[in-house]
Amino acid sequence: MDAIDRKILAELQQDGRISVTDLAQKVGLSLSPCHRRLRALEAGGVITGYAPKIDAAAVGLQFSAIVFVSLRDTSGESVQAFEEAVLGVQAVIRAERLFGDPDFMLHVVTRDLGAFQLLYDRELSRLPGVLRLSSTLVMKSIVADRPLPL
Repeated sequence: MDAIDRKILAELQQDGRISVTDLAQKVGLSLSPCHRRLRALEAGGVITGYAPKIDAAAVGLQFSAIVFVSLRDTSGESVQAFEEAVLGVQAVIRAERLFGDPDFMLHVVTRDLGAFQLLYDRELSRLPGVLRLSSTLVMKSIVADRPLPL
């Protein structure tokens, strides 16, 4: 990956719908080499997809929480079972495994506090291997979906 590839990636982070023609112009390439580089970045797994950014509140998801999860057992099988199960919880928009305690951090969005409580009681607390859940409510999002510092 060179400086031009990084420019391509930076432009795409700003506007994933930019035409290849406009992208080529912005990064200082002709159309064909830009298109080849773009396809190589996609084929190499550097670009993993294109998706719109959606305002959660605009679609009725106005409640956000971070849930910390400690497992009873952190053996490979327990961790794998938890990770596979959390993939099925649609309200979890980001899940990260952590070093130390707690074991996981889940970013959750729901319609409101009542919906979060139901999710917490009916789904999150029943995930395999859960010893303890601790949650904190998000007051305000300051930085969200920031482009990578290329």
